[in-house]
Amino acid sequence: MQAEALKGHLDGLILAVVAAGPAHGYAIIEQLKRRSGGTFALPEGTVYPALHRLERAGLLASAWADAGGRRRRVYRITPGGRRGLAERRRDWERFAHAVEAVLA
Repeated sequence: MQAEALKGHLDGLILAVVAAGPAHGYAIIEQLKRRSGGTFALPEGTVYPALHRLERAGLLASAWADAGGRRRRVYRITPGGRRGLAERRRDWERFAHAVEAVLA
């Protein structure tokens, strides 16, 4: 998928993945790919800056954890992140309905 088409939606997609449960960066990348049927096969250089931005905004929190003998940063959604995700979902619904109305 073209990066330009994803602009403005990546934060909401990441929040939706992390809302399902805490995850480290690589697992988030894999879930985006799996849940999108391979459409969102995003590079680390796209996802990690977004994770850091969401954490700075207070929508995600992270902590170091040991997983399989490796130390990884695990992200979890915050209450503010849940509110932000709900808002993004409402915005997406309005946008999708408007696009559908024009294209139909």
